[in-house]
Amino acid sequence: MNILRTTKVALRALGRNKMRSFLTALGIIIGVGAVISMVSIGEGAKKGVEDRFASMGTNLLFVSPGSRQRGGVHTGFGGWNTLKPEDATAIEEQCDSVLYTSPSVSTRAQVVYGNKNWNTSIQGTGRRYPEVRNWEIEQGIYFDESHERSAAKVAVLGSAVKDSLFENEDPIGKVIRIKSIPFRVIGVLKSKGESGGWFNRDDMIAVPYTTVMKRLTGQEYISSIDVQAVSSARTKEAQTQIEELLRIRHKIAPGAEDDFQVRNMAEIAEGAAEATKIMTILLGSIASISLLVGGIGIMNIMLVSVTERIREIGIRMAVGARQKDILLQFLTEAIVLSVLGGLIGVFFGVGLSRLLKYVAIFSQFRSVVSPQSIILAFVFSASVGIFFGFYPARKASRLDPIEALRYE
Repeated sequence: MNILRTTKVALRALGRNKMRSFLTALGIIIGVGAVISMVSIGEGAKKGVEDRFASMGTNLLFVSPGSRQRGGVHTGFGGWNTLKPEDATAIEEQCDSVLYTSPSVSTRAQVVYGNKNWNTSIQGTGRRYPEVRNWEIEQGIYFDESHERSAAKVAVLGSAVKDSLFENEDPIGKVIRIKSIPFRVIGVLKSKGESGGWFNRDDMIAVPYTTVMKRLTGQEYISSIDVQAVSSARTKEAQTQIEELLRIRHKIAPGAEDDFQVRNMAEIAEGAAEATKIMTILLGSIASISLLVGGIGIMNIMLVSVTERIREIGIRMAVGARQKDILLQFLTEAIVLSVLGGLIGVFFGVGLSRLLKYVAIFSQFRSVVSPQSIILAFVFSASVGIFFGFYPARKASRLDPIEALRYE
């Protein structure tokens, strides 16, 4: 039997009950749309994580305080701080796989300019912070080694703080007060936006770490050390060199627990990407259940159609139609239903993925509709039509022609 002719006959048969055919295809439409939209949300989350880590650099490492055991009780990571600025200097000078380091301390404070004030994070950093964190300067300059040595009262504003305190006014050279101490603004950092919906990275002020330690907090130890490796390929080597150096500097005996920890950004990025990949698979799997439900709907309607058209089947067989012709005819109707539903579902899914960003729960994610998700959903919908349409088609092809002609 000619495939084109069979398809025309299938469309004509489906057209006799337009509403029933549409409601049958609706399960496939919703299923395909759900798969595409859910996978697009997962892909968007994955892309967002990758972009955030890429903006910081995959050759970035963090050295932070470790844990300590007292009386059999561990304080946990960060519970025992022995990091000093000299450790950062030694890492940069003695580890050949390390390019730059930036000591880090932080606090929060109310910042005042004129009649405006803003509570923000005060980040004490080293002069190499922009290079280490891959953060560009939008206006002015960043502080240098002389500012570090003298614990100078200079500040570089995040774009959110700049907008809140200065609005359209040029902040360079202006004086702000942090904990009542005057600081001169020398630069503004380029905007980086929110980090995963948890906090705004631009809501901060960078000052020399020595200034925070001596003038704002009075602390002796630094909170962490940001490290930039020579290249992404040498981050593991840099991690090993840093661990060996700090164990020597902190006089840690062989076999004893480290009083610090070194985290590799490349490993963190890989773990985060893997987590979002699992989330994408989970979302797609849940959404695909609706495709199976739609397939069951197709099987149900095709069985009803076979029952309604038993006499028609008998007539076809009487004039020479073979079993495989009847099988192909009803199977084609099921496939046409699922393919048409799949095509409409693709447009529905793409439109839904665009609208989901306006829903509060998904607003922090952007949707990325990939061609692979569209092809996968469409092929799956066609497969559902073949799978669930085969049994009704087979049942129709095995009817006895004599009994079919007698059927009322």
